[in-house]
Amino acid sequence: MGDSLKDRVREKLLRQLTEDGGHPVQQAEGDDPRLVSIDSDLATLEQASDGDLVIEELAAKYWVP
Repeated sequence: MGDSLKDRVREKLLRQLTEDGGHPVQQAEGDDPRLVSIDSDLATLEQASDGDLVIEELAAKYWVP
């Protein structure tokens, strides 16, 4: 992974998905709101361009330095 804030947030979100569910949200049992939220935030991050304010908001939400 790179050193940009977007890369660090992406790495954190992917790690959270792995730790919380161990598999993609589509394969999760039930509608775990935490997994759905992380998946949604990951999709939002992927749509954001470098320097977009949403990246900083997600970094604060997930405590990414």
